[in-house]
Amino acid sequence: MSIQAADSSLIATLPPPRSALAHIPGDEGWPIIGRTLHVLADPKGQVEMMGRLYGPVYRSRVLGETSITLLGPEANELVLFDNTKLFSSTHGWGSILGLLFPRGLMMLDFDEHRLHRKALSVAFKAGPMQSYLAELNSGIARRVAQWRAQPGEMLCYPAMKQLTLDLAATSFLGTAIGAETAEVNAAFVDMVAASVAPIRKPWPGTAMARGVRGRKRIVAYFSEQIPIRRAKGGDDLFSHLCRATHEDGALLSTQDIVDHMSFLMMAAHDTLTSSLTSFVAALAADPHWQQRLREEIAGLGLKPGEAMTFEQLDALPLTEMAFKEAMRLRPPVPSLPRRATREFTFKGYTIPAGTMVAINPLYTHHMPEIWPDPDRFDPLRFTDEAQRGRHRFAWVAYGGGAHMCLGLNFAYMQAKCFAVHLLQNLSLGLPPNYQSSWQMWPIPKPKDGLRVNMAPVK
Repeated sequence: MSIQAADSSLIATLPPPRSALAHIPGDEGWPIIGRTLHVLADPKGQVEMMGRLYGPVYRSRVLGETSITLLGPEANELVLFDNTKLFSSTHGWGSILGLLFPRGLMMLDFDEHRLHRKALSVAFKAGPMQSYLAELNSGIARRVAQWRAQPGEMLCYPAMKQLTLDLAATSFLGTAIGAETAEVNAAFVDMVAASVAPIRKPWPGTAMARGVRGRKRIVAYFSEQIPIRRAKGGDDLFSHLCRATHEDGALLSTQDIVDHMSFLMMAAHDTLTSSLTSFVAALAADPHWQQRLREEIAGLGLKPGEAMTFEQLDALPLTEMAFKEAMRLRPPVPSLPRRATREFTFKGYTIPAGTMVAINPLYTHHMPEIWPDPDRFDPLRFTDEAQRGRHRFAWVAYGGGAHMCLGLNFAYMQAKCFAVHLLQNLSLGLPPNYQSSWQMWPIPKPKDGLRVNMAPVK
């Protein structure tokens, strides 16, 4: 792999002519819509088929633009580590999220991204995280007690969605959204659905139009709250951001806080809903691992409903491995787009500046040469010994490099807290002969909601 040197300040934002990509093998599909409908219907099957037919570098057309997909850990490292500023996240995600989550942290590049990430990082330090854990403990314990009082079959995904929204509201906002819960929830749902809608303009009646309306509602909500939080303070994430400053001491602007909060709430709500649902699905299908985690949790010495401490988070290595394995099977962001700022070569192919480039965690996480029997749930893939010698970009559920998910420790904390309260109180199982079908893009979710049987632990 080699990279042509060029001025990194001259960022190409316009796609090259399609003829400039004709030398790269692939299939662009139907006129206008390309392969969009195929990818939406079966993203894993499509990327695996294209990889078999055309190799680790292939050309396709999705969401209105011809793009190049790069497969495997080496591609992940090239695009995510990106120490030469070759790939723009701003212009990669722009056509997908620009109307909906503009200038969220994932949508910023290079020095600007570094400055904003540093300002936001104060909200994820140990002190604030301990405050968030207190809210997680009480919120999860309360919800699990409700489930225990009504045993039987439950639709897991909508229950997780409501739980993560409530937890994001209390941990991030310091207050329950209350009467606005349904409206705010619907706004986020519409925004995420619009992000992969085949029609990219907010024409009346389209998913994009609903997404843009949802964005306006979220912006209005946060804008109203910022002066209130700056006046009264608080230990929640929103209040921390309202007090956060850049390196020169200047407060983040109102617009910056709105943009960062809308993106962080979406990520904490939708990606965590997906990850926790995958976690529950894996444990419900595997009584052996469910019991192993229950025994590890029992070692904490907590009574049912008792709050776990910040120090006890490190005492749950098997639980963390199981959560990682669930995200290996269904990474919460299955595909990551970037736009090439300069011409580069990879695997012998020259790819011009301005090209939309995608890597695919979902594909990498199921490569049998890296993950033997890749569809099997096996948390022991993440022991220190098992990971030794494995490519460091073989597992990229949280991305990598400068854009590594800022909230990954919050996600681990929430998953462990959830597992403690859930497995102390409830035994999970699936209905007889049940097989759930999943929609894998843009964020994985079970099409039928995931039917799970819950019974009190005796």
